[in-house]
Amino acid sequence: MADSLPTEFDVIIIGTGLPESILAAACSRSGQRVLHVDSRSYYGGNWASFTFSGLLSWLKECEQDSEAGDKSTVAWQNLIQDTEEAIALRRKDDSIQHVEVFCYASKDTGDSAEEIDVLQKNPSLVASSTLTKPLDSACLSEETHSDSTSPEMPAKDTPQHDGEILPEVTDREETQVKETDCGEKTCIHTVSDGAKDENKPVVEDNSGQPKRNRITYSQIVKEGRRFNIDLVSKLLYSQGSLIDLLIKSNVSRYAEFKNVTRILAFREGKVEQVPCSRADVFNSKELTMVEKRMLMKFLTFCLDYEQHPGEYQDFTQRPFSEYLKTQKLTPNLQHFILHSIAMTEPSCLTVDGLKATKHFLQCLGRYGNTPFLFPLYGQGEIPQCFCRMCAVFGGIYCLRHRVQCLVVDKESGRCEAVIDHFGQRISAKFFIVEDSYLSEDTCAGVQYGQISRAVLITDQSVLKADSDQQISMLTVPPAEPGARAVRVAELCSSTMTCMKDTYLVHLTCSSASTAREDLEPVVQKLFTPYAETEIDEGDPPKPRLLWALYFNMRDSSGVSRSSYHGLPSNVYVCSGPDCGLGNEHAVKLAETLFQQIFPGEDFCPPPPNPEDIIFDGDDKQPEAPGTNTLIVAKLEASEGSQNLDSPGQHLQ
Repeated sequence: MADSLPTEFDVIIIGTGLPESILAAACSRSGQRVLHVDSRSYYGGNWASFTFSGLLSWLKECEQDSEAGDKSTVAWQNLIQDTEEAIALRRKDDSIQHVEVFCYASKDTGDSAEEIDVLQKNPSLVASSTLTKPLDSACLSEETHSDSTSPEMPAKDTPQHDGEILPEVTDREETQVKETDCGEKTCIHTVSDGAKDENKPVVEDNSGQPKRNRITYSQIVKEGRRFNIDLVSKLLYSQGSLIDLLIKSNVSRYAEFKNVTRILAFREGKVEQVPCSRADVFNSKELTMVEKRMLMKFLTFCLDYEQHPGEYQDFTQRPFSEYLKTQKLTPNLQHFILHSIAMTEPSCLTVDGLKATKHFLQCLGRYGNTPFLFPLYGQGEIPQCFCRMCAVFGGIYCLRHRVQCLVVDKESGRCEAVIDHFGQRISAKFFIVEDSYLSEDTCAGVQYGQISRAVLITDQSVLKADSDQQISMLTVPPAEPGARAVRVAELCSSTMTCMKDTYLVHLTCSSASTAREDLEPVVQKLFTPYAETEIDEGDPPKPRLLWALYFNMRDSSGVSRSSYHGLPSNVYVCSGPDCGLGNEHAVKLAETLFQQIFPGEDFCPPPPNPEDIIFDGDDKQPEAPGTNTLIVAKLEASEGSQNLDSPGQHLQ
């Protein structure tokens, strides 16, 4: 059990975010004894994915006092010897701030009772992940999850919170938007849709356009298990470091992926599709024949721009946007290249812009007609996949397991052990800690960045197409100089992240203010609240906004180790998610730390072929370390359900 762990390990890892999970897999694969703990009740930390009810529970946690005492915690001060000192860790991270929730979907009488009933049937389904049963709300069974300490692979079933059932977050009594000063607390806003007559259509459409389905908040709650909502919005470059690592380590067998089907651009108030491949360019109806030739000529140059330094030599220290103006490109093409292909800020240097354009082009065609992949069931699957690999090779996992302090030897200055909330003293040679666990004293000199995030549930795509199963990537350029571009990822139901007839939309940018202030202007350009009817019948109706969440997430990716105060030399820090589109920073950080801890060791090598393993001793071959029949059964069940419910693909 969690209160009787082994007392000695080679590596103790605190936090289950993506870099920590990659490090856990790499260390376990290299033969190290790994203890991987997290005070949360779900995998992934700020990289996690949630069901809808799980997200409501997470929002409730964000409201609670971050330093509230835990009655079950054993005092650790008396366990420190005279020759030692302790570095206390934070009880609960405060990396999420300025949380605001808006409900626009129509609310029928009794919705509040219905939601509470759903939450009681599925208590605090926090970390969303691949389901091993069909995604049918009528077939959902109550799951249990205990503090596991066996070297078992992390199950892809959703863990639960301990304690009471968390009530519905949105205040049902309010019927209009309420403005409040949120600070670091959660603000709840409920928007009324006026009349409650179920038989009254939301939008009267006499223009011959297809009828739009009426979606209520009650439906969203009932179908909450179909949602897998990421805290951080990322895509995988098909030629990126994370894809290469997934394939090299064979961790990719634990997940399935879908191609992002289209890249979009926002120009002059309209959303347009950006041609990516040669076929897209020549089939595009948005470009003239002259523009097609211009675009193909410039993209061909970008593929080997290093061979022609004279072409951009005078612009090496000047913005990429200025360089594009000299390349006989129309304003339309300049916009496409800058915001939808290079995906850079207007102030980006020319060399960086050319490099980004080349990377985009090199990623085309490996798995589809765009450079990006998205994991089925959300980004939160990726950390769990690496945790599963760690467990296969003997790693021990404990969720809801808080580490109170690091124990440091005064003479050597090295960390020797940790003390958990049970009062257990567990020793190790190396310690890896997620940044959010470090105390205010340790982080006193750290300057953090901030990421503005919004998560929306809408009723249709921002750009209609023949198929309603589109996965789209859109960049909205800054409205004024000095502002930040906003990245928009729109996911359809085939990604297993939202219910049928809805879309899950993620908005991300670097913070200048609160998330709502940064992102709401873009939301207003692309969407209309569900309760409002379209007046102008001449333009295609905008997608209707059913539900919205805004929050700021701390960005510690740019913090150097020297910024932390008083860390022992054998304690290593992993940062949280960065604002970038890909996962390159997390992979690079994990590999760098692994090489510092174990220089010369291979980073996440492929697992051995079971047929090549030779066992000594009995004629009967034992199982590979860390595996058992239970794990195999879970793998087969989860993979079967994925293949049944979604035409995803494994990486090769």
